[in-house]
Amino acid sequence: MDGRLEHFSLLEQMKLADKQTIMPKTSKAKPILKRITMLLVGAVLLLSACSISQEITPTLSASTQEPPTLTSSPTASITASPTPKLTSVLVEMLFTSTLTSTPKNTSTPTPTLPSLEFSIPSPTATTTTESPWRPPAYPVPWAPTSHDHFYFSRPIAAKDVKLPFTNYRYANVFFGDHVHTGMDIPADLRESVLAAGDGKVVWAGYGLYRGGISLDDPYGISVVIKHSFGYQGQPLFTVYAHLDETIVHAGDIVAAGDEIGLVGNTGESTGPHLHFEVRVGENDFFATRNPALWLAPPQGWGVLAGQIMSSGGRLLENESVYIHSRLDVENEDEEDEVWIAKSYTMEGINSDPYYQENFVLSDLPAGYYRVNIPYIWTVFTKVIEIRPGEVTYITFEGWKGINVTEPPKPEILFTPAP
Repeated sequence: MDGRLEHFSLLEQMKLADKQTIMPKTSKAKPILKRITMLLVGAVLLLSACSISQEITPTLSASTQEPPTLTSSPTASITASPTPKLTSVLVEMLFTSTLTSTPKNTSTPTPTLPSLEFSIPSPTATTTTESPWRPPAYPVPWAPTSHDHFYFSRPIAAKDVKLPFTNYRYANVFFGDHVHTGMDIPADLRESVLAAGDGKVVWAGYGLYRGGISLDDPYGISVVIKHSFGYQGQPLFTVYAHLDETIVHAGDIVAAGDEIGLVGNTGESTGPHLHFEVRVGENDFFATRNPALWLAPPQGWGVLAGQIMSSGGRLLENESVYIHSRLDVENEDEEDEVWIAKSYTMEGINSDPYYQENFVLSDLPAGYYRVNIPYIWTVFTKVIEIRPGEVTYITFEGWKGINVTEPPKPEILFTPAP
């Protein structure tokens, strides 16, 4: 009995000991599970709140119509704000310069700066006014000063001569990147081409540019005359290109006014016309001079020449010079004829050693004109006088404007030698 009691007591003690070891673990597990559950619930609620806030945010910004705040991206706030300010200032500058530089109530709009390249489908398209009548040219040689050399007569009869094409004058650019080494005179197909002076024919036919017979030569059919007179001890040559036919042959002696060929459209040409060159020193493509300073002007008419420069005195290329016959821009009842010249593209081009010009506009009836030169959003204007039979010389030097002045002093002494 005692043995069983003792055994029972031991068993009860063992159970009691088991309860004491198990119960504490059970009591600690419940709060841990509770905490985990609460954390999971909290995470779910947090994710739900985020998604709700994302759905609400656009609605709030749209309703309040406020721009998004850039506090989280300071770089964006710095780069974004100056842009509209710069644009408004630039617009204001352009608008103000237009108002201050353009005359009011004028029927002549401010000229647009031209492009550096010309693409003209036909040489008959020209903005230069064609005079319905022109007097005969001064008798050659015509030299009103010791520096002038109007030694050649017109290669097209005076009654048929029109002004040279605006975009095909000496040293202008055509066919994209070709620099023009002469002047193009509009004329009808198979119209007579006349010798500009006495001399000997040294070329007649195809191949002048390449120096041999070549049917695809850019000059087409051409004639070259070496004249019986020179200038400053150098020989003079004249070139007549794009002919339809030659009437003379190499070796023939001709006099000024003799018919030497017929106007054509051969070579690199976009329509019937005469390409005319003056070459000084040698019969070479790179020895050309501006023919407008060598062809005698019509009687009572004159020539405008000069330099177009930047404010620092650098010669500017392909800048436009507009010459208006109407002096009062507000007088809309008065007719306004407009002539356009362009400054030289200087590559392969030779200025006159005395005038050192980079633009020339010939065949202007004597009188007063208004010259407009656009330069960096401003149009500079000056009234000038064209004197009969003479060269009027102007300079434009950027913000210093337009001045009527004497040509640069030559480095050598000139003596006319026709």
